[in-house]
Amino acid sequence: MITQGGKGSLFYHHTDCNDTQMASQAKKNNVREETCYPDGRVERLFWNGCRVITFRNGTKKEIGVDKSVTVTFFNGDVKRMLADGTVIYYHCDAQTTHSTYPSGLEVVQFPNNQREKHHPDGTREISFPDGTVKILHSDGRDESIFPDGTVVKISQHGEKVVEFANGQREIHTSQYKRRMYPDGTVKTLYTNGRQETKFSSGRVRIKNNEGIIIMDKK
Repeated sequence: MITQGGKGSLFYHHTDCNDTQMASQAKKNNVREETCYPDGRVERLFWNGCRVITFRNGTKKEIGVDKSVTVTFFNGDVKRMLADGTVIYYHCDAQTTHSTYPSGLEVVQFPNNQREKHHPDGTREISFPDGTVKILHSDGRDESIFPDGTVVKISQHGEKVVEFANGQREIHTSQYKRRMYPDGTVKTLYTNGRQETKFSSGRVRIKNNEGIIIMDKK
């Protein structure tokens, strides 16, 4: 049976209402209705309400009863659009999955288990396979969290703060490197080689750039 399909086009239309034999075979395959277009497209409507359109180049479009749409391209890429607006795209060659959510959040999953989150405010969060997490803020700040509990923070101006799991803390600036200990002791190494140690007891010891003690005040 030839029926009008779309504007100015003809297609072959098989339906259970007009062809008993075709309907019987279709039911066996869970297909309620099948439409063949002149351009090579084949559209099938299933009894559960799903619709599948197969194109001549091998691309397949599936429309679910929940309004989700899945497109499987001839090159192996897969794009899925959920009813809530979420879009999930799988790149076959790169083996990466790129998900975009209604909130604006984008998540990229790589084959080595690395994952990147791109937040609407410009912040990027990268999770590495070893458990390290790196956060790149939109204002230029940089933060890395390591599996052993160490946290490294870098400001917009390049100043670095290292927080260790044992409670120690380091500050790196263009003028000095300073380490602070849980007991209150503070050691500072200046760029000119001068060293200064302030103990929790109040004692202060200073060494020059040659390592010679020039002051030791208790």
